[in-house]
Amino acid sequence: MKQVTASGKTTEEAVQAALELLQVTRERAEIRILDEGKKGLFGIFGAKRAIVQAVRIKTPAEQAEEYLIGILSQLVANSRIERREKGKKVYFELFADAAGIEVLIDKNGQVLNALQELVQLHIHTTGSKYAQVELDAGGYRTKRKETLRNLAMELAEKAIKTGRKTAFEPMPSYERKWVHACLQNRKDLETSSIGKEPYRHILIEPKSN
Repeated sequence: MKQVTASGKTTEEAVQAALELLQVTRERAEIRILDEGKKGLFGIFGAKRAIVQAVRIKTPAEQAEEYLIGILSQLVANSRIERREKGKKVYFELFADAAGIEVLIDKNGQVLNALQELVQLHIHTTGSKYAQVELDAGGYRTKRKETLRNLAMELAEKAIKTGRKTAFEPMPSYERKWVHACLQNRKDLETSSIGKEPYRHILIEPKSN
């Protein structure tokens, strides 16, 4: 956390000066008054400036990144993270050597999914505005989305051809959203999620004429 000390004729002026140094709003800083100052005679003689100390409070996304770095350091060596935010989403890209990426992805992205869940829970404990967290490593999410899109089209055609329901394997909620999105414009079928976690899965059903 960045910390600064600032002064002013009044405590309010000192606080404002500290906020400008930190380049944050009042809500994003912790303020400690070191000296309330003194006006002095006629506002001149014996006057003493107010002094405050201010600390910038990390954003929920920054706190989540710090939390993730702590976990990641225990899993793979020489790793790093890049964070970007868009609306109510925060994305973390994880970087490591080939062996490290393999550890992070594991079978069907299990480790990556577990890390994403942990960070999602952590960021929600801050009461933040972020509705969704996404972690990626080695371009896994992009490849996974393409795989699910192709599978969705394949199962959709199977359902239409046979006239029967077809089902996906159980998958995390955000992956189910991807599949629903892929098929949402199809007028000849409908999708639904059934079952309880962690076995909840998507069902594709042809619409009757």
